[in-house]
Amino acid sequence: MNESNQATISTGNNAIATAAKDAKVQVVAAYPITPQTEVVEQIANFCESGALDAKYIPVESEHSAMAACIGASIMGARAFTATSSHGLLYMNEMINWAAGARLPVVMANINRALGPGWNTWAEHTDSLQTRDTGWLQVYVSTVQEAYDTTLMAFRIAEDKQVYLPVMINLDGFALSHITQSLTTESDEKIQAFIPPFQLDHAIDVTDPHGYGTLTSSDQYVHIRYDIERSMRASCAVIEETEREFAKAFGRTYSWTDEYLCDDAEVLIIAMGTLGKEAEVAVDILRKEGIKVGSMRLRWFRPFPDLSDRLIGRELVVIDRDYSFGCGGIIAGTIRAKTGLESYNIIAGLGGQEVTYLDIASFVKERKIGKEVWFGVDETKAGYEISRSDV
Repeated sequence: MNESNQATISTGNNAIATAAKDAKVQVVAAYPITPQTEVVEQIANFCESGALDAKYIPVESEHSAMAACIGASIMGARAFTATSSHGLLYMNEMINWAAGARLPVVMANINRALGPGWNTWAEHTDSLQTRDTGWLQVYVSTVQEAYDTTLMAFRIAEDKQVYLPVMINLDGFALSHITQSLTTESDEKIQAFIPPFQLDHAIDVTDPHGYGTLTSSDQYVHIRYDIERSMRASCAVIEETEREFAKAFGRTYSWTDEYLCDDAEVLIIAMGTLGKEAEVAVDILRKEGIKVGSMRLRWFRPFPDLSDRLIGRELVVIDRDYSFGCGGIIAGTIRAKTGLESYNIIAGLGGQEVTYLDIASFVKERKIGKEVWFGVDETKAGYEISRSDV
């Protein structure tokens, strides 16, 4: 550790807020929702104490929070917000607008299940419902990774080849409120890593133009293609940013976080904290002579090219999400991109407990091409309607 590092203990939420402060965000629009609230509360504390010189806007809804970030970004200010679950869904119109307007807003989404029934625990369906909006999406699994990825998100989003918003996702309570060690970085090193923000198409009040106005069909298709072109271009920007981050701070990241994958005959694929839990299962299974490895997906949009690392392996995919009538979203994406089938486990919905022993059992019981809902006896499951007595 060099002299500029500061080691402390932090929650995932606090790590996100600290990174936003260290990146010197200029506008923060905030609305509380469990389990995200601590993020914007901590940023408010930074603004109140003078640790962060930013405009803090307490708004009346999540829709307004993203609208305020759009207004700030379109004027050339570095903008940040955070949300969760139903708050993210309430933002949905503005989420599409931010990407379509090519605005590099950075947002933390604390993954939480969707109601009804009401549940504040972790699930990835909230963010994965927005996967087709044009936002880059990254999923983290440790407090340190939450801090580091937030710093990188500003540099990636604000790159002129990208100019797209970035969503950093972390599991509600399982990471947002857990306490782990955190190393923060000096202001000098961070400012050298994140260039000053300058938006080429920012509004200039001395030279007014229309922005996001009615568009003809032949123009619209080019606007949409340009989002895809920039999403593709972001791949090289992500890789370069992660290389430069490793040089500057000594911590290495990539598209995936792989554990004992080189000689693995079976790969466990998951996102977020379940991807970390899988590493313990790998250690247990290796002692039993099963050649298994863990591949935790970090980036979901853009989705990485995994073909070379997946072909010839048996895949056990854990989805903490579901697309009704279609299947697990990670397994379905891998199938669409590579043509490979997996043993797809739907597990962890609504914070359902999934231990490393459970994950080890998934590997032992694998049947490639089959989908299983963990904890559900499909032979006994019936049709139930949620109701409460008055």
